[in-house]
Parts: sequence; structure tokens; C-alpha cells
Amino acid sequence: MAQLSKQDKNDALRRIAETIRQNSQLICRANRHDIQAAKQAGLSEALIDRLLLDEARIEGIARAVEEIIQLPDPVGQVLSGETMSEGMQLINVRVPLGVCGIIYEARPNVTVDAAALCLKAGNAVILKGGKEAIESNKALTRLMRQALEEVELPADCIQLIEDTSRQASIELMELRALDVLIPRGGAGLIASVVEHAKVPVIETGTGNNHLFVDATADLSQALDILINAKCQRPSVCNAIETLLVHRSIAEDFLPRVMTSMSERGVELRADEVARRVLSSAKALTQTDYATEFIDLILAVRVVDDIDQALDHIATYGTGHSEAIVTTDYDQARRFQQAVDAAAVYVNCSTRFTDGGEFGLGAEIGISTQKLHVRGPMGLVALTSNKYLISGNGQVRG
Repeated sequence: MAQLSKQDKNDALRRIAETIRQNSQLICRANRHDIQAAKQAGLSEALIDRLLLDEARIEGIARAVEEIIQLPDPVGQVLSGETMSEGMQLINVRVPLGVCGIIYEARPNVTVDAAALCLKAGNAVILKGGKEAIESNKALTRLMRQALEEVELPADCIQLIEDTSRQASIELMELRALDVLIPRGGAGLIASVVEHAKVPVIETGTGNNHLFVDATADLSQALDILINAKCQRPSVCNAIETLLVHRSIAEDFLPRVMTSMSERGVELRADEVARRVLSSAKALTQTDYATEFIDLILAVRVVDDIDQALDHIATYGTGHSEAIVTTDYDQARRFQQAVDAAAVYVNCSTRFTDGGEFGLGAEIGISTQKLHVRGPMGLVALTSNKYLISGNGQVRG
């Protein structure tokens, strides 16, 4: 895989996109089995939405693969070069990570995104999706392997573990043949991977994100950002879960929040101060502050100042995406410096934390740790580096 040319990899990706398009009805049939099983299991509407594939979403998956074709190939990129004092040429180049394990939940588009990105970066990939999407994942993987064979590349560079048991997941986590293991899912999955993995792990996904509306905020702008960040797609990891409101504007802003959230079916869970204004809100618990709802549920807290907001985020945030709405430049700058997260926003929605939006193409996930990559993970995140040294007989004295 590391020796494939850019043309070889792009030809394979092009054939994968074509094959997915040509077999959209087959994929939809497989997905219907998953949707039916999910409904029988009582999964929430938000989770079922993450699972659903239709003609439009399948076309989106194929387009995402084609977008990867257009991205620069990172493999072989020269990072630095110099002549050493002994006269040798020292070049540092990007190389594939090797064999990537990807373990994820619910969303079948991840099957193709992960495989395509790993392929473009010259990696082999072993995929382990959740039981909720097993039929969809099996169909997509078979089609991708078929496409690889048609362009005479090894089908086994994309493999799916079809056993959906917990034991199979543990065995993947403990597999030393992997060079890296990347979990993409909820806090429980990530914690399990970190506990059991025998190889380096890149943690991704958990997004207990906050929007802080400061004392000087434009309230109309704040409301628009809130609606987008919470309601546009509540089941994704870059949606917000908690709204923090400065005490000085709470009585003006919270009634607008109650109206707009009620219109969109959002359940509010508020602290004691906020509930004096939010008459329909439920009383929240400390557990709510720490919960990634991935649903139409919003925790609301009134804070005294930015210090209290920062303390709350430091306590409950997951290092994903955090936002402030303010017209005070100093407060904005302080928020961005003080918040420890992969993406920190001023006066815009957290929903932009995405590989495509950041110009990376399809993403393997959003890293919430600091090594070796942070934030949306595109092609470059799936590479390492290698030093190439060329001489003419030098030996070290």
C-alpha cells in the first residue's frame, strides 16, 4: 500500500465512488434491515437519523470519495531537507501510518469515509462498526472490495469485522498488528478502547460542547447561533449540549430561548436561576452537565461572569468545540486563549467543526486529544514521517 502511486489510489477511489452509485438500491435494501432492527430495539429518532441511508445520502458518500481524489496526496511530501555536516543528504518525508483500526458506532457513512481516507494515505484499514449498522456496513464493504479487485489492487487493504459481539471488539483493541486504533463514537466506546488497546489510540468524537452568551452579546445573533448549533443536526458531535448565559442578560435572552427551542421540539433542562424565567424547563442534575445528549435536549445554566463560564467548560467539556457570543474583543480573546478544546469559536456556530468545512475533505473523525493530531482528521493525520539519508561512504567517528 505504501508503494502505490497517486494514480493507482485515485483510480481505486474513482471506481469505489462509481460502484457505490451503481448499487445504491442494494445499499438502501441493506440499510432498511438496520433501520427496522433499530426501531424494534427502541433506538431514539436521533440515532436512527444517524443510521439512515437514502439515495441522497448515498450520493453524498460517493461525492465525498470523489472529493478525496481531488485532495493532494500527502505520501512522499518532503517536510524538510538539508545537507548534514558529514556531507550526507537528509530528507524528512511523509509516509503512511500502516495498518489502521477504526472502531465506530451507528453511522454507516464512516465505513466509506474511513476506508477511502486510509486508502488515499496509503494505509490498510480494519473496520469495526456497531451492530446497529451491520447490514449497511457489510454491503458497503463488499462493494468497495469489489471495486479494488476491478482495478487490480488488494481487496484486503479494506476489511470489515462482521462479528458484532463485544468480544470481537476487545480482540480488535488488543490486536498488536495495528499501528494505530481510532475510536469514533460515544464516551463509553472511547473509554473502552483506551482501557483495552495495546497500540496507540487517537480519541475522537465525544462532543459535550457549550455556547456561552456573554453580557455584551448581540442577542439576535446569539439566538441564531444557538438554533443552528443545537437544532440543525442534534445527533452529531459538533452540536452544543449546554447553553451558558451571563446573568445580566438572562431575563432578556432566556424567554427568546424558550420560544425558539419550544418551536423546534427541544427539551430544556435548566438550573434554579434559569427556571425562574424558563417556566417550562425541567430541573437539571449534575449528570446533565456531563451528558452528551446527541438529541433535542439542552441544558441551560446562568453564570455570573466569564470566569464561571470558563470554569464550567473546564469541568464538563470534552475538548471538542466551544463557543462564545460577545462584542467585547478582550472577552473573546480571553475565551479563545483559556478554553482547552480542539476548536474555539467567537460569534459563530460549533457546527463548523468538520473536515469538509475546514478544507480537509472527508474526515476520519475529530480528535479531542493532543497527540499526534487535534481537531478534524483528514489525510495528513493518517500519515507519519520517515527520514531518508543518502551518503557516499560516510561512517561516524
